[in-house]
Amino acid sequence: MTISKKWGILLLLAVLAAPVAQACTSFLVGKKASACGSAFITYNQDSYGMFGRLLYYPAADHAPGTMRRIVDGDTNTFHGEIAEAPHTYAVMGYINEHQVAITETTFGGREELVDPKGILDYVSLMTVALQRSRTAREAIDVMTSLVQEYGYASEGESFSIADPNEVWILEMIGKGPNEKGAVWVAVRIPDDCISCHANQSRIHRFDLKDKKNVRYAKDVISFARKQGFFDGKDAEFSFADAYAPANFGALRYCEARVWSFYNKWVDGMDRYLDAVDGKHIGQTEPMPLYMKPKQKLSLADVMNSMRDHYEGTPFDVTQDVGAGPYCAPYRPTPLAWEHEGKKYFNERPISTQQTAGTYVIQVRDFLPNEIGGVLWFGNDDPNMVAYTPVYCCAKSAPACYDPKDANDVTFSWQSAFWVENWVANMTYPRYSQLFPSLKEAREELEKDFIAYQATVEKQAAELLRYDADRAVAYLTDYSHSCASRMMDRWIKLGQYLIVKYNDQTVKPETDGKFDLTPDGLAVPPQRPGFSEEYKKVIIKETGEKYRVP
Repeated sequence: MTISKKWGILLLLAVLAAPVAQACTSFLVGKKASACGSAFITYNQDSYGMFGRLLYYPAADHAPGTMRRIVDGDTNTFHGEIAEAPHTYAVMGYINEHQVAITETTFGGREELVDPKGILDYVSLMTVALQRSRTAREAIDVMTSLVQEYGYASEGESFSIADPNEVWILEMIGKGPNEKGAVWVAVRIPDDCISCHANQSRIHRFDLKDKKNVRYAKDVISFARKQGFFDGKDAEFSFADAYAPANFGALRYCEARVWSFYNKWVDGMDRYLDAVDGKHIGQTEPMPLYMKPKQKLSLADVMNSMRDHYEGTPFDVTQDVGAGPYCAPYRPTPLAWEHEGKKYFNERPISTQQTAGTYVIQVRDFLPNEIGGVLWFGNDDPNMVAYTPVYCCAKSAPACYDPKDANDVTFSWQSAFWVENWVANMTYPRYSQLFPSLKEAREELEKDFIAYQATVEKQAAELLRYDADRAVAYLTDYSHSCASRMMDRWIKLGQYLIVKYNDQTVKPETDGKFDLTPDGLAVPPQRPGFSEEYKKVIIKETGEKYRVP
């Protein structure tokens, strides 16, 4: 998500008092890099205090002269109006009826390039492009032409853009208050490769002559020269270096997430540790924009990559005292903090508590659009939720993902956001104790949804042959039923957790039922106390204070 224009993500370390830091992560997987022939793009939509919804926009026809209001997707500020397209396509979240999908992360970049007079913010730009595009290339054309005409209202942005045949990264930043439009570059990710971006510009040098796989604004280099951001040869130009110079936060908070994704699927990533630790700025080569994975990724692999906390790496957040007695892979915010005049920081992993919605978007060139495009969605931290499938042809979002009786300050049992946050916030403080139960429920649902996918799609394909409306209705109903099943399971999970682990004890079970005495009462609960490792921490910190004489 976008970050405060006043502070900027690249200043997080220096500006310790910044109240909000919104930051997302996106993976890209080419169709030949996946085990099933699908292309994927993902999105952890991270923002403190944000209420996550899955929005649906039906297809529509518009009379000549119709204008569209542009309201900022983050701030709800009205920016202005643009001419509406004669016809707009249906959009579910961040995928449309033609299997075109767009996700993002904000890199901020040079603050002086924000245009306060721009009309199109990045959220509106994504939605408008989805409503007007049948391919990824069309989406790039729509986005870049619209900001040229109406001005760009956001900070520097990295967009993942996919259709069933191609996956692209588009990076864009404005030209400041005195010049309308944006400078940008788009690079196609090879079909057999994976890529990632996480709030830092990832496009460095690019092939100016490869018109098939590289596209860019005609003034992307000349504008940088004019502004004094670059003075070398054209072939040496780096978009990231010119428009988003790296600092500690850009590397340690952002590029380290990219490294961690690659580290799961590419051998030899240790050679890039210095490039992302924030301590060797300007001394190392950046990671490549894309790489070939050592194996093809399954849908489950992509989902689980979204749940990464640097486990088993030098950045692992579960192996020090900050993890607490229950080895939690989470830290309180803000990222940077101060003690006795010295500055410190927390690691920022891919999976984080402030996620409002998490998306794994699957597109397939070997299936009709109605069936091929699937948005796998969860309404909280991806580690704490089960992804459920929502087909791109669905005529409405599942009710729990767009509740009418809930918002960021109103709880509802009909809201997936609040139910999933309820369970997660019970789990966070006693992570190692409660999380295994959550993980079991999560895997139970996801394994069933993935295993049943082929059966559902075969039935939908048969219906599509003679009655497209019935096929769409079938996939809509199925999308809703999966979300409803998740909600039922999650409410039961929350009820189970409060009973099982009440008051920091553990009620014993046998074959899934709580143990009872012959008289029908619960047997006395177990009281596990601290782990042996954490006992050592307490004794080290307190010495003889708590020793029994």
